[in-house]
Amino acid sequence: MTRTRYKIYNQQQPHFLTMTVVAWMPLFTNPEIVSLLVESLRFVQKERQVILYAYVIMEHHLHLIASAPELGKTMKEFKSFTARKVIDYLEGRNSMPLLEKLRQAKLHHKKESDYQLWQEGSHPEEIYSEKMLIQKIEYIHNNPVRRGYVDEAKHWRYSSARNYEGFEGLLEVKTDWRNER
Repeated sequence: MTRTRYKIYNQQQPHFLTMTVVAWMPLFTNPEIVSLLVESLRFVQKERQVILYAYVIMEHHLHLIASAPELGKTMKEFKSFTARKVIDYLEGRNSMPLLEKLRQAKLHHKKESDYQLWQEGSHPEEIYSEKMLIQKIEYIHNNPVRRGYVDEAKHWRYSSARNYEGFEGLLEVKTDWRNER
């Protein structure tokens, strides 16, 4: 059970979500690990009816704006599945220094595993207005710009900024939400 004060009450409403690697380890600088995240997001889009409105994957965290029939449960499953995949990937490559850091960062009450990849919770914030949705999308898309990784948001490969600029992105994103309001 997640030990967080953040809860998702209105499952169908879009939520701003943040998922962060323990100890802010920059695991997502590895394109193969990022591919595991992208494939897992594709899966939940298809199999769990997750609608993505925006996303960005940074070196040690990701932000999403998403909705789904069981968003809280689906994000918990996403984190569990991706943690297992990333740890299997690291074990398969004998990445002992990284695995040891994941072991050290594991919270003491986590008895069922040797490692912990994700910080607890996803800190969901319900999007209650179009103004808030726009603000969160801009925040997400400008994350790599603020970090100095790119000059323009659309140049960050692991972001939905490309979708909003009319280019093909790595994931399907609902950009036509303005037409529904």
